Amino acid sequence: MIELVATAESVAQAQAVLTAGVDTVYIGEERFGLRLPYSFSREEQKALVDFAHQLGKKVNVAVNGIMHPEKMKDIPEYLAFLKEIQVDEITVGDPGVIYTMKKNEALQIPYIYDAETMVTSSRQINFWAKKGAIGAVLAREVPFEEMQAMSDNLLVPAEVLVYGATCIHQSKRPLLQNYYNYTELPESTGKSRGLFLSEPKKEDTHYSIYEDSHGTHIFANNDVNLMVELAKLEEENYTRWKLDGLFTTGDAFLSIVELFVEAKEQLEKGQWTDEVAETLTQKVQVLHPENRGLDEGFFHLDPDKIK
Repeated sequence: MIELVATAESVAQAQAVLTAGVDTVYIGEERFGLRLPYSFSREEQKALVDFAHQLGKKVNVAVNGIMHPEKMKDIPEYLAFLKEIQVDEITVGDPGVIYTMKKNEALQIPYIYDAETMVTSSRQINFWAKKGAIGAVLAREVPFEEMQAMSDNLLVPAEVLVYGATCIHQSKRPLLQNYYNYTELPESTGKSRGLFLSEPKKEDTHYSIYEDSHGTHIFANNDVNLMVELAKLEEENYTRWKLDGLFTTGDAFLSIVELFVEAKEQLEKGQWTDEVAETLTQKVQVLHPENRGLDEGFFHLDPDKIK
């Protein structure tokens, strides 16, 4: 079965995407989770778990940051909280978090492995599956040809980004703040600023950049939309689809979610056609932020050309 996973920027939006047909809502706290649209309080996390379970849906909590010592010491308490409120699953990237769960049965929660750009082969995914992972987040840089080659070898489902932004660089260093310190400019470095980088002599490039407690994050020039490729993904058994609303906010993101819910329903009913795919793709393009590009990412690239 196809599973739709979507981020949320508020409790209201989380409830809305679940009601609209999303199977799993992806939330978390900024301290422990990477690149979230919103940092949910403990009370909000508990309320959303209760709400999702009433609908027969799931909550996935992001615990996928690189946990340096100052954060690692707080991980056992956070895992205990997530266990208490009966979170369905967490997304984890730091082996230290996995080790913490392994050595304390009371803290064990089903987890999906997410090491960003390093999750590129069935061998790596299966390594973590044998360590207890129930799934993995496939790197955005894996083209479809390689996805086909690894599909039959996977021991657990691999999540694919079908809509949203792609992070291409993360540094623990506060690169923006260092720049502003050097230039003596008292500027904010958060996501709300809408800052971006452009390549020299390429004014149309738009690499979004911001800082938080995990460091500096830089994003690809274009966001991903794989609406027209969904049938191919389903055929190869990639049926956990992620919708990321980090830079697509409010009603626009909810409307895009609803389009992917419609796509899922059409596929499951056997009513998917090229015409349906093209119509839904055009609707996504209209709703997508005007200042952000949209394409199919690495999907069609020749694997031999990726370095």
